[in-house]
Amino acid sequence: MTDRELLARVARSAGGKAGYKQLVRELGLGGGRERRLLLEQLARLTARGELVKLDREIWSIPRTSTGVSGTRDNLAAGRLDLHRDGYGFVRPNARQATGNDDIFIPPDGINGAMQGDQVLVELELPRADGRRLGRIARVLERRNPTVVGTFHYARSDRQQGHTVVPFDERMTQSILIPLGEEVPPEPRESTPHRVLGEEARITPDHDDLEGLIVDVEITSWPTPTRPPMGRVIEVLGHPDDFGVDVEMMIRKHQLPRVFPENVLVEARSVAHLDMDEVARRRDFRGLPIVTIDGETARDFDDAVLVEEHADGGYELQVHIADVAEYVQPGTDLDLEARLRGTSVYFPDRAIPMLPQELSTDICSLRPGEDRLVLSCVMQLDAAGNIESYEISQGVISSAARMTYTKVHLILEGDEETRAAYPELTDDFERMQKLAVLMNRRREERGSIDFDLPEPVIQFDEQGQMRGVTKSERTWANRLIEEFMLAANECVATWLEDLGVPSLYRIHEKPEPRRVVQFEELAASFGYSLGLGALPVKRVQTRGERREAYGRGRSARTHELPEDIAVTPKMYQRLAKRIEGKPEERILSYLMLRSLQQARYSEINEGHFALAAPSYTHFTSPIRRYPDLIVHRIAKALLRYGVQGKGAIREGRLDSPWTHPHEGFAGVVLSRRSPAATGAFAGEPPIPEPELAQIAEETSQTERRAAEAERELVEWKKVRFMEDKVGEEFAGLVLNPTKYGLFVELTELFVEGLVPIDTMRDDRYTFRENTHEIVGERWGRKFRAGDRVQVLLDRILAQERRLQFSIVEEFGGSFGPKRAPSSPKTKKRKEALRKTPKRRNRQGRGRRS
Repeated sequence: MTDRELLARVARSAGGKAGYKQLVRELGLGGGRERRLLLEQLARLTARGELVKLDREIWSIPRTSTGVSGTRDNLAAGRLDLHRDGYGFVRPNARQATGNDDIFIPPDGINGAMQGDQVLVELELPRADGRRLGRIARVLERRNPTVVGTFHYARSDRQQGHTVVPFDERMTQSILIPLGEEVPPEPRESTPHRVLGEEARITPDHDDLEGLIVDVEITSWPTPTRPPMGRVIEVLGHPDDFGVDVEMMIRKHQLPRVFPENVLVEARSVAHLDMDEVARRRDFRGLPIVTIDGETARDFDDAVLVEEHADGGYELQVHIADVAEYVQPGTDLDLEARLRGTSVYFPDRAIPMLPQELSTDICSLRPGEDRLVLSCVMQLDAAGNIESYEISQGVISSAARMTYTKVHLILEGDEETRAAYPELTDDFERMQKLAVLMNRRREERGSIDFDLPEPVIQFDEQGQMRGVTKSERTWANRLIEEFMLAANECVATWLEDLGVPSLYRIHEKPEPRRVVQFEELAASFGYSLGLGALPVKRVQTRGERREAYGRGRSARTHELPEDIAVTPKMYQRLAKRIEGKPEERILSYLMLRSLQQARYSEINEGHFALAAPSYTHFTSPIRRYPDLIVHRIAKALLRYGVQGKGAIREGRLDSPWTHPHEGFAGVVLSRRSPAATGAFAGEPPIPEPELAQIAEETSQTERRAAEAERELVEWKKVRFMEDKVGEEFAGLVLNPTKYGLFVELTELFVEGLVPIDTMRDDRYTFRENTHEIVGERWGRKFRAGDRVQVLLDRILAQERRLQFSIVEEFGGSFGPKRAPSSPKTKKRKEALRKTPKRRNRQGRGRRS
């Protein structure tokens, strides 16, 4: 049943509402899988605001008579993101958004909603700065059935119960635990699935819960006058205990972590190679095809080969694990994969999208073993331009499992590594040669590459954290990136030319407001995107016109930027200009923030950052559900007899933003490649409405996973620095703000803030026009790129933040050197050094 049919059925029911059991009876649903699909469909419609959940099992069409004043025009549904100061923002759901601006919710408009809830917002008159304003009229769907936090016993008999302070600082209300509800139930069978090391699998008995991390089930949701209530369902341990930080993040972000038994049974039943299927496929076995992954990777879902033609051209083969052969639509495996959406990778472990029987065994392209693949074989000319491609179902046997480190050593001429792989050395050199050409072609069309380093957590033999370093991105990494980008574009082009509904990875053009903000910041460093005169429109808010009426003065006028002719090449040129400069890090970061967030969509709108008119995700079906969907569509078309061949006409892969005023029409684009077999006239493998739902779900699960991964790294950094309070470090000023200086430590790749109110040797102010902090008396200046010496003052663990102070004798690079530290400063530093190091409850040193 489609969404439209289900909505119509609910609307026809008495009172415009229907219950779950009523729908099951009317639709004649049988087994558990059909009923689960109905619940998922109802949840999606509720999240989009097309249905309202009135009770535990009752849904209704939204009506203005249910307590919400106004009309549908001033209502919006979306996800609530709270701030620790009490206010929040609601990002309207993609299907309802009329603009990309969040809706500001003041503290008195939260109405009992919690972080992450899907809510219905009643819009009010915009604020003076143009930001949309609203209040939460109703919570549509609760997203926090459990909350992880720190347990504290009631301090007096006057308290109604114990409290749990949520680990998520955006949840400002503590959870009230009634007396007697602090004792968790007996450990369940799921205990072995905790993502902990072997030494921590046995959970000790906790007679004293004070200060321990617990997981709480919400039994009563908050109201404007009453806090949420709950009961303890699991004790995770002390914050310093090994592995507890990972468990906290898993529960905070509601990550599915345990595979149901029926999913595991199905995985074991399908995890075998069908030799009849092998015989039907194109045979690539015997070719020197290799996988290239990280040192700790366990799932290998892509393999490559480059061959050079006599005329100087190339053949690039990209082979991707055929996960869709094992995960069929509508099965328990499929529903679980869709629920997870993506694998989640923490520094020392992972939560896979698929059970290990698939992810690290039958679907993993392990060396010397026959594996089913979907292959994209591309023909390129001597300059690295793609001329044609062919998509087919194949079988390979990987010749070697290579790592980025080994390939890098081979390309750098390391004799020992080259001697270990004599038969593959020429292949890797040929890969690099082609990747350089492909990268050059991508740069010519305007593809942006910020090349921002990422943190890498280092562990010792016992699994304890021993440092943080910057990731190294060599040509071993880049050649795989180039080959995967090319395969993704070819598959997207093929599907678009056939006119088949599919999933695309889109990256929309930046919002004019964000572009203008970045241009102003870049100007303070002496740079520009080269936009020229910016078109603006002048507006006056209704409130300001009303206030000015009859007072003999004009209402305040606001200038808002209209559509701006910005292109990827503008960003690319600026990235080249700042390369190697002190301000490179901050400007690259600000450029990235000015861009929109990439997402999945059933409608192809191009990829701005890659300057690609068509792009999809095809190359990682083991860890991403959208890739699995694209595989299903491609396999269905090939089974229907559609040819997987296509030719690239000159300009077909050019950027649609080359001529910004004309959009896609400004490029030599054709809906069909000359060699294409024509538009597909059959029934689409997956209907477009279902693709739209999948796109929205997987975009959300991707953001959830990214946030959990980033937050754990920040948490580990903070815990790692706990025993270094009072020590001095060399640092680099990343970003001066009105709050102070954001500084990155040179050797440890750890960031922290120097609050402006702690800079006591002068009166400092932030100058927004020059983007610097300046002392009024001595004229000392701090700008992005300055080298400074800082002292670690304190750890703000709950906020995952480090607080530094400037060592006074060092000074900013633009300011005069100061006199040596005063006796008072030296005394403070000595006191910090003598502060006892934090130790956990068992008396052991801190473990991360």
